[in-house]
Amino acid sequence: MTTTTKSTAPVAAAPGARRLGSGALALRQGRLEITQFLRSRESVVFTMGFPIIMILIFASIFSGEIGGGVKFTQYFITGMIATGLMTVSFQNLGIWIPIERDRGVLKRYRGTPMPKWVWFAGKVLMVVAIGVAETALLLAVAVALFDLALPDTAAKWLTFGWVSVLGVTACTLCGIAISSLARTARSGSAVVTPVSLVLQFISGVFFVFTELPSWMQQVAALFPLKWMCQGLRAVFLPESFGAQEPGGSFELGRVALVLALWCVIGLVLCLTTFRWTTKRDG
Repeated sequence: MTTTTKSTAPVAAAPGARRLGSGALALRQGRLEITQFLRSRESVVFTMGFPIIMILIFASIFSGEIGGGVKFTQYFITGMIATGLMTVSFQNLGIWIPIERDRGVLKRYRGTPMPKWVWFAGKVLMVVAIGVAETALLLAVAVALFDLALPDTAAKWLTFGWVSVLGVTACTLCGIAISSLARTARSGSAVVTPVSLVLQFISGVFFVFTELPSWMQQVAALFPLKWMCQGLRAVFLPESFGAQEPGGSFELGRVALVLALWCVIGLVLCLTTFRWTTKRDG
């Protein structure tokens, strides 16, 4: 699905912007990014509504258990949270940034006195705000309609927090990096959407991960979405269910290591590939 955004003047061009501190500029840029997102009906419906629609469909079709006393809904919610965070970060940024680059918005930002990191900070603040809202809405629907059991210990909520933070950080950096592959605004969706869909199918989002072919599990293990789903399963599923994971446990240490490694990889790719202008701009 192609997502569009409205071109706006850079924050630093606003009257009095130079008198603002860097922190205030970042917050203002974050508010601008959130406002642009909310003004795009397609973005709001697809990003916020897709996980909810999917859990409504799957939970209505598969109402039984997958084993070990675990309901399919309880298992499926982990994949929906992970894919929701990936959508708002990796997929949306990979689509939006080429549009802004093609329209010359990024070129104008680069020409302002505003520190370049402020623009990136605005994107991060938007991702965090929308990601939190989307996750909260998804959990509320699952609890109200399907009796989802929320984490019952502080340790599980802590795990929920760091898995989400590392996962969304890795996906945000990778989304910014992959945006450089799109040559035009129209090609952004064609580049990012297939990658996102393939990762969802092989990472245990729509199916029980251990029921997938072993080669598919091995391919999925190379990317962060699989580890986000696995970390979230440690939060929402009983500890005994960890024995059914490919490694015989939830492997939270490995989850943290792989997601942190992808944060580093994403940062390196951003620093080496990000472009403020299109190739035709020189």
